[in-house]
Amino acid sequence: MKLCIAEKPSVAKDIAHVLGAKNRMDGYYEGNGYYVSWTFGHLCGLTEPQEYTDKWKYWDLNTLPMIPAKFSIKVKDDKGVQKQFNTIKHLVSKCEEVINCGDAGQEGELIQRWVLAKAQSTKPLKRLWISSLTEEAIKEGFQKLEEGSKYDNLYAAGSARAIGDWLLGMNATRLFTIRFGKKGQVLSVGRVQTPTLAMIVKRQLEIDNFISTKYWELKTVYRDVLFSSTKGKISKVEKGKEFIQKIENNEFEVVSYTQKQGKEQPPRLFDLTSLQVESNKKIGLSAEQTLNTIQNLYEKKLVTYPRVDTTYLSDDIYPKIPGILNKLTHYSRFTEALRGSKIRKSKKVFDNKKVTDHHAIIPTGENPSGITPQEQKIYDMITRRFISVFYPDCTVSNTTVLGKVDDVDFKATGRQILEKGWRVVFEDDKNKDADEDKKEQLMPTFEKGEKGEHQPQLQEKDTRPPSYYTEGTLLRAMESAGKQVDDDELRDLMKENGIGRPSTRANIIETIARRNYIKKEKKRIVATQTGIHLISLINNDILKSAELTGQWERKLRDIEKGEYDVKEFKKELFEMVNLLVHEVKHQPVEKMPTICPKCNKGTILRGKAAWGCSDWSNGCKFTLPFMFKNIQLSSRDMENLISEKKSRNRYRIGKSEELQYLVMTDKFKVVLLKE
Repeated sequence: MKLCIAEKPSVAKDIAHVLGAKNRMDGYYEGNGYYVSWTFGHLCGLTEPQEYTDKWKYWDLNTLPMIPAKFSIKVKDDKGVQKQFNTIKHLVSKCEEVINCGDAGQEGELIQRWVLAKAQSTKPLKRLWISSLTEEAIKEGFQKLEEGSKYDNLYAAGSARAIGDWLLGMNATRLFTIRFGKKGQVLSVGRVQTPTLAMIVKRQLEIDNFISTKYWELKTVYRDVLFSSTKGKISKVEKGKEFIQKIENNEFEVVSYTQKQGKEQPPRLFDLTSLQVESNKKIGLSAEQTLNTIQNLYEKKLVTYPRVDTTYLSDDIYPKIPGILNKLTHYSRFTEALRGSKIRKSKKVFDNKKVTDHHAIIPTGENPSGITPQEQKIYDMITRRFISVFYPDCTVSNTTVLGKVDDVDFKATGRQILEKGWRVVFEDDKNKDADEDKKEQLMPTFEKGEKGEHQPQLQEKDTRPPSYYTEGTLLRAMESAGKQVDDDELRDLMKENGIGRPSTRANIIETIARRNYIKKEKKRIVATQTGIHLISLINNDILKSAELTGQWERKLRDIEKGEYDVKEFKKELFEMVNLLVHEVKHQPVEKMPTICPKCNKGTILRGKAAWGCSDWSNGCKFTLPFMFKNIQLSSRDMENLISEKKSRNRYRIGKSEELQYLVMTDKFKVVLLKE
């Protein structure tokens, strides 16, 4: 008998059906020479600190760092989990061969190997590696079973990741909680969550401390086309008025007029991150909601494996493309145009060098019946994107007009779609952005040297703070270790050094939200005072630098490729934890020195929802809430209100365009005051 172990009961059922294991038993299927059992995700995990030694039962600074001589795993303390584990252990003892049918990724490999290690399996191991759960894919996978040893490096990387997370998470959380936490407060610190939070806090402080300034832009309208001065921002209105006086009575002259035809290629196929970014932008789903939805579509056999970080297909998929397109009967209005001609094979789509364990997310061709509206939207995004990459490029006309009045230069650009190409696939897309197909201003034909009257104008504007992170922009920042990267090619190179993995980033965002370090306000991600305070305590870049964490991720990927030694990685981990503990043990505990403005005796302390006076027990009731009229007050806002009676930042409230200050009244109340 051969034992197949899947990651979920539903997947085990599909595999059992294909293999002919028709007899349903307690915790497994049996038949045709196979047992088919399953886990429920993680049945096993790393042992807790107190299970290694009694001295780690208590949170004591003197017992840090905690570095076990040897890491061990345990079955989770859950009756259902332990019953299923015992079933698998029993089947392992009876079978002749084990086939690992776990999720085809690092986490899936780790889950299965831990279970087999705990079950003390010595049986030969094979690996099923498939990119979809269709019957055809499962059959093909069993015909091409690989030796389990081929994935030893994948397991080594997963194990090293788990050990690294344990070492840093357990030690740093105890360390910062003991040193800086208030009574009953746990300061949770993690390898990926803390640099992610640090990026959000950095952006939050940039917004909080931003002081808006006015500037002016010189524009003019000639032949109904808006031209912008090449001088850019003008810092003083007097200077702007000088320009207006200089040009208003002179004619506008066209210096050059150029039209260039260009090509726009179809958008890239989806990897998990780009799908999460797109669904957050277009339909407002969180990263976790998108991950859960795409996982459901995968288990319903409608799309390929979702936890991928490539936007390419391998060459061996190319012959299958016509068959998949023909099966997409719900999209025949688009696929019809592709029939009867050779399917386009672009290097932007097919590239073996850019595909590792899995290819980009594409539809399988199965009929999408009985799915939820949310699943339908995600499926539609994936399918339209898939079809579009086989369409011709979109042809556009780009127009640039340069002009001048006196010696002041102006420029205007325009763009027009000449041949829609791949864009026809998205014309009736209900989820597309309102401005996605928005054309730039259409240009009349100009002639070099022509002159005429124009209408100059000086536009007053305010500098704006950086934008809040959305889940989409945060995922991109995690993918590129905090660097702003818009170019797809450069983004591919940065992925090696991203923080977290595509499959875990959604969970990281949810974790720091659950711990009240961030909160979501519609699409905006806002750092809470608790989150800001935690990051202010962490002086060590190892914990909060996205770049350093990205370098660590790179080493884990190198372990996966067999290019970096696990022992060397663990050695670095131990040195890092020892250094961190030493530094934080000797880090001074900073106290907020701000004196209470009401009683002039106590100092201002940070509470759960507001700042308050340390002398409250003697009757001082001064408080200053973290939130006022949907404005989140920073520590600096608090200090400015107390010392200067006025915030330095200005705010727009609701739909009002007027900027307002926060002001502290003589009765120690906060109010808004217009300029």
